[in-house]
Amino acid sequence: MGIFDRLLGRSADTSALWIYVRCSRCGAKVRVRINPINDLSIADDGGYILRKEMMDDKCFQLMRAELRFDDKRRVLSREIEGGEFITEEEYHATEPT
Repeated sequence: MGIFDRLLGRSADTSALWIYVRCSRCGAKVRVRINPINDLSIADDGGYILRKEMMDDKCFQLMRAELRFDDKRRVLSREIEGGEFITEEEYHATEPT
């Protein structure tokens, strides 16, 4: 990775997990980076769990997500309050005006 990549925020980190959500109130899209090595907690019933709070920059509604992972840190399930999960393509798509 070169100096320009670092200055522009580009990363060679391929281990990051990205989640994309849309606010249920205003429709603002949010992208959240998760580090599966450091951000997950050990779940009581085995595997791992992540509880993440996110806020959009339009109406500032708080969204809460809970993701469960297996012992290899693969996503098993996900739930969200205050928003909905969207795909990366939906996140990058421009909204019609």
